[in-house]
Amino acid sequence: MPIKAPETKIVESSKIACDGGEGALGHPRVWLHIPEDTGFVECGYCDAKYILKGSKADTAEA
Repeated sequence: MPIKAPETKIVESSKIACDGGEGALGHPRVWLHIPEDTGFVECGYCDAKYILKGSKADTAEA
């Protein structure tokens, strides 16, 4: 059974920025691109999961 991501966010753009969201306690800002075939991407720093609204990954789990 896979472990759920620490945080899941539904977004409306396939290109998003992640900085950990905790100000100085976060991480360097990285730009992430959500592939069309999966509909989601996970941040390599904080493991936050971003799901593109309306994609096949957009389910009731978030």
